[in-house]
Amino acid sequence: METLLEVKDLHVHFPTPDGVVKAVDGLSFSVRRRETFGIVGESGSGKSVTNLTALGLIDRKAARVSGEVLFKGRDLLSLSKEELRRVRGKELAMIFQDPFACLHPFYRVGDQIVEAILCHDNVSKRQAEQRAIDLLGAVGIPRPQDRFRDYPHQYSGGMRQRAMIAMALSHNPDLLIADEPTTALDVTVQAQILELIDRIKNEFNVGVILITHDLGVVADVAQSVMVMYAGRAVELGTRDEVFENPQHPYTWGLLESIPHIDQKGSRLIPIEGSPPSLIHVPPGCSFHPRCPHRFEPCDKEVPALVDRGSGHLDACHLSVEDKERIWNEREARRTKAVS
Repeated sequence: METLLEVKDLHVHFPTPDGVVKAVDGLSFSVRRRETFGIVGESGSGKSVTNLTALGLIDRKAARVSGEVLFKGRDLLSLSKEELRRVRGKELAMIFQDPFACLHPFYRVGDQIVEAILCHDNVSKRQAEQRAIDLLGAVGIPRPQDRFRDYPHQYSGGMRQRAMIAMALSHNPDLLIADEPTTALDVTVQAQILELIDRIKNEFNVGVILITHDLGVVADVAQSVMVMYAGRAVELGTRDEVFENPQHPYTWGLLESIPHIDQKGSRLIPIEGSPPSLIHVPPGCSFHPRCPHRFEPCDKEVPALVDRGSGHLDACHLSVEDKERIWNEREARRTKAVS
């Protein structure tokens, strides 16, 4: 499959009076067409900043940005504001976290989608209106011809998110970035939105970046998963590799801190401590103050993100044998607790 986006050694630092915030600190990954690429991590790990930088929505006067963000061979970081405007929304679109904040309360939903269409396409207003109605129907809005004229407050939370997806699809983009699209939605609507994004990926032949802090979300729809911590990638692989054979202690902690259907009545295992300040990132492995398996190199040497075989990458000083032993022991304890 065609590679749509390739991020190479991306750094995004924000100078502040208290010090430099290292929001993204040497990130590399790629996304292919018709692939859902999940980015997982706690709040403040750099997930959203990475993609806002790719879209040109980070104030370059307030941030120090280096590296490359290649979209279909073009480095987005080298484009002018006008060139970025021609790409953003047309070839590269984003579904933001809070649709109610993104939709203007004083304008009808349909008119806002029409405005997005007319921004890039040389069509009549009537043609744009019909396309907006068709898109609302395509994303599952009932009676789209009538709901076209409703205001955002007349839509439910799930319908507002569907309207944002319709707006993002208005120009048949090549890559769709979904920034926590199921936040604040109930479980049933969340499943519907994820199913819709998965269907759109195939019907519209697009690549999808799915940003979330919920491993259950990426387990449903992602083909590849990148786990981020303190502005860096700590694990990168296929969904099956990350969920069935995780290689980083932080990933182990994430997997053990979520409920499983076979663990009824058992206690969840939280990750001790708190995420570090991005101004004062710990030396060596940034996760080492919270890691129960740390040893001498962890607090001095930054582990490189390396391939342990078959394209499964992780950034940890533990040997492959030690990881396998520790993970098997943890799984055995979990199984014993359940039984």
